[in-house]
Amino acid sequence: MRIRFTAAIYEWTARRNWFFVDVPPELGADISDQPRMPRGFGSVRVVATLGGTTWSTSIFPLGETYVLPLKKAVLKAEGIGEGDEIVVDLDVLDG
Repeated sequence: MRIRFTAAIYEWTARRNWFFVDVPPELGADISDQPRMPRGFGSVRVVATLGGTTWSTSIFPLGETYVLPLKKAVLKAEGIGEGDEIVVDLDVLDG
């Protein structure tokens, strides 16, 4: 499954310097509807692309959707930070 969405970067309030974007709830519902093997914390393996940067990671359930963690190296390479709206492509590997 491949999805694309736009979201704003935010810093996790419980831990400084950890940045995330939320997958839109309707796309999160599509992801959670796919059958898959259970993984730690309900995570789903993905390949994420942001601008010219692609990396393997996992998205994690949060409420009605999933969150995508953004590595510091990605933020730096793309020249982005908290509050910026970004376009993300996700290839969902599990399911």
